[in-house]
Amino acid sequence: MVINIKRLFIPFAVFLSMQLSYAQLGFSHEIGVIAGPIAYQSDFGVRYDFETNSGNTGFGIGIVHYINFAYRADCNCYTTDTYFNDHFKLRSEIAWNKTTLNHFGKWVENDRTSADADRLRAHTGEAQNWNIGMQLEFFPRSVRAFSAGAYSFAPFASLGAHYVSYNPSVKTSYGDTNIEDANNFYSYWDPGSVSDQSGSTWSVVSSVGTRYKLTILSDLMIDLRFQYFFSDFTDGLDHQLSSNKSNDWLVWLNFGYIYYLD
Repeated sequence: MVINIKRLFIPFAVFLSMQLSYAQLGFSHEIGVIAGPIAYQSDFGVRYDFETNSGNTGFGIGIVHYINFAYRADCNCYTTDTYFNDHFKLRSEIAWNKTTLNHFGKWVENDRTSADADRLRAHTGEAQNWNIGMQLEFFPRSVRAFSAGAYSFAPFASLGAHYVSYNPSVKTSYGDTNIEDANNFYSYWDPGSVSDQSGSTWSVVSSVGTRYKLTILSDLMIDLRFQYFFSDFTDGLDHQLSSNKSNDWLVWLNFGYIYYLD
């Protein structure tokens, strides 16, 4: 955990300096919390298998901060009426998620009695990630009108990048339970396919969602996020079989509460 926090220090410092820069420009701010379930798509289980997708699920939580370009906090007035100011917000975020991983699907069904089937059943893992980054959110409807309570819902779409510090864990109850011994894992995987080493990578994040105006100074939010990692080891497994067609990725359904600071 200490190593992961150190990896986050530099991107967090950059993140903080950018927020302070925007604060100097006088734009208004919003802050909130998000939480919700995650479906982790990794090398565990069978691709496109319902049991895998429904079984390898976890939970995430985060803190979000928004720059609202439509309003100036230093003068309690609206900014220049431009399309960008009235339809975009800059979202910054620091978040954590954790998912327990198991092998599901046809290779571990009850009628499979081979040693490899036993190795897969005995192999479990855990993906644990810290994320920090930014997304640019686009609101098709007017941000000003929504902030003033002209309508209740404000749909949005976003795109951005997050720095990820990952810390997977690996366990097996097969053989002598030593995770450094390749004989305790699926025989068709190359040595080194399993690792509990922590690391860092970047990811692309996109989402669609909507806000609901709760009060003039607060919103409820729901969004569905897709996050693609530029690493295939965030789950502690990177086998080289033909079924391994992409890096790890996840889908996260967020529920949030947003408060307008100024």
